Amino acid sequence: MAASFGGFPKETLQFLKTLKRNNDREWFQKNKSRYESAFVEPSLAFIEAMEKPLQKSSPCFQTIAKKQGGSLMRIYKDIRFAKDKTPYKTNIGIHFRHEAGCSVHAPGFYLHIEPGDCFVGAGIWRPDKQPLLQIRRAISETPADWKKAHNSKSFRSTFELSGESLKRPPAGFEKDDPMVEDLKRKDFIGVCKLEEGDITDPKFLQEVTKKFKAATPLMRFLCQSLELPF
Repeated sequence: MAASFGGFPKETLQFLKTLKRNNDREWFQKNKSRYESAFVEPSLAFIEAMEKPLQKSSPCFQTIAKKQGGSLMRIYKDIRFAKDKTPYKTNIGIHFRHEAGCSVHAPGFYLHIEPGDCFVGAGIWRPDKQPLLQIRRAISETPADWKKAHNSKSFRSTFELSGESLKRPPAGFEKDDPMVEDLKRKDFIGVCKLEEGDITDPKFLQEVTKKFKAATPLMRFLCQSLELPF
């Protein structure tokens, strides 16, 4: 399956568009076969196909081709505390997380497929308190390494730093720290936007591989900050 992967089928985006208009359990149950063929099967094929390329450049990041509990994120939403009670996500999320991580808050590579909003990501989203502190300390204490990571030619030519930031300097850091704007970050992620046509391209796997490799400087800095192997 991995060897024959040649991009996501056009039906993938069509399914997601239709799901957005019919986000209810009755419709979903009637279209379970479409969910399998347009969502699950190509996603697992992509994950399998990414195993060798990712292991070659970043061997500490996992590719787990499982419908549940692997790199493919669940389509089912947690609506317990949400205002929006629609039961299903209308995007595909694939997260290749570090072997030391156990959640989406660990360092990782990410693919997001959603009509009108497709992108590749790399870094760490909303790290927990302790890893967040470690990353901020690394930025403050080794600013040259941080600048080298996100200003490197490979990273800047592909990604833009994204995510949310605090309005004030975080506790424990001075407001006149030269790196204060970066210390305010809640997320340390690079994002590369994709066109919808990119995901159906036969060379999609190769292009994503190149983008993940371009994120190496950022990912290495984050892993070193957290005392993780890269």
